[in-house]
Amino acid sequence: MTTTRLESFSDGVLAVAITLLVLDLNVPHSDLAHALRTQWPEYAAYVTSFLTVGIIWINHHVMIGRLRAVDHAVMFLNLLLLMSVVVIPFSTNLMAEYLRARTGEHLAAAVYGGSLLAMGLSFGAMHRYILLGRHDLLAVELPIAQRRRIFARAVSGVTPYVVATAAAPLSPYLTLGITFAVAVFYALPAASTAG
Repeated sequence: MTTTRLESFSDGVLAVAITLLVLDLNVPHSDLAHALRTQWPEYAAYVTSFLTVGIIWINHHVMIGRLRAVDHAVMFLNLLLLMSVVVIPFSTNLMAEYLRARTGEHLAAAVYGGSLLAMGLSFGAMHRYILLGRHDLLAVELPIAQRRRIFARAVSGVTPYVVATAAAPLSPYLTLGITFAVAVFYALPAASTAG
């Protein structure tokens, strides 16, 4: 399989996942101003997840762009990554629905944080395999120090996702805040996996 075909398939899956996020935003049917204010959890979860999936798409493009070829393991790791990404719309809706509830909000936050953690671990595993395991698949040979630097940057979001998931029993708002901070961090040009 060519890298172009792998990337095209992945782009399609990511496009569907990012589009599904908006389907859970509902149009209010009474007192528009009040309804828009009270629906802020839906908007906050949507923005956080949209940024996250968008950043995955950008960094996935950079990661696959480094390759001259793919093997079976790259294809399988890519499927695991995509599987974790397509769960994000569900966990986002769960988080938005239960954020201000009196029961279930902590579990919903744990599911949300856990889904982002699973995505981060999948992304890290794929990066590790490409950069440190099968660097012979790279289109341009990179020095080991540079490959390690790229890998470290790529997996730096895993620890905050662990913290966000662990914080869910304390506060679902803390979970949402941490995951939003991770999305903002990776949105910054310096956080790109291009380095």
